[in-house]
Amino acid sequence: MDGLQTWVINLDRAPERMARIAAQLQRLGLPYTRLPAVDARALTPEQRAALDEPAYRRKHGMTPLLGELGCYLSHVEAMRLMLASPAQFALVLEDDVLLHDSLPAVLQGLMRHADRWDAVKLSAVHRGTPVPYLRVAPGHQLAVMLSRCTGSSAYLMNRRAAQAYADGLLPMSLPYDHVFDQGWRFGIKYRLVTPTPCGHDDQIASTIVAPPGPGRKFPWTQRGSTYAYRLGNEWRRLRYGLAEAWREKRQGPALIS
Repeated sequence: MDGLQTWVINLDRAPERMARIAAQLQRLGLPYTRLPAVDARALTPEQRAALDEPAYRRKHGMTPLLGELGCYLSHVEAMRLMLASPAQFALVLEDDVLLHDSLPAVLQGLMRHADRWDAVKLSAVHRGTPVPYLRVAPGHQLAVMLSRCTGSSAYLMNRRAAQAYADGLLPMSLPYDHVFDQGWRFGIKYRLVTPTPCGHDDQIASTIVAPPGPGRKFPWTQRGSTYAYRLGNEWRRLRYGLAEAWREKRQGPALIS
């Protein structure tokens, strides 16, 4: 694992979550560094100013949560920490991730083929319509995605991706996992490992919760700009994915480690 640094994003007030993921990392033999998460309960004025609320409402059709902002800023800090370190690769984990036994082999395979990606999603909420092109470990393939695939609990990135993210992620106008996979926006090779070597630990409740009161989601009559944004975004995703899949097919050979 030469050149790899693992960061675990964890709130100071959630030591039990840290203990849970630490046990998994120790079982897999993966050294790590804890990254204290930005706490939504103690945001500074400067941190609050990192949210572009009008753009968020327009694109997402909801009222933003401060917990989402804290999560977003925590991931941005991971980029900055990587760039300040000598690491060539960064594994970024949220503390509610579930690590499968195949993760170390997948990481080794990805680093052996470091020229075929810049950032790789290792967990997923949606399938993402993957187009596989390279086997990176037994039973796991590197793929281009053609459709939406949210979730940010586990991903690998190189320094090129970290720099692109550090330069372009702020201000926040969407939840983090709706933004960082936009390879066309950041000019990077964004990929997915399928099947994913990480999942979500369903026994852990999210720390990003809406306050009591009316629902966050705007009525459909007030979501015209959101539908327009999503339609355009998914068209760009499909166009990017098809172009990247064609490029990888030409580079070949496919599905070989």
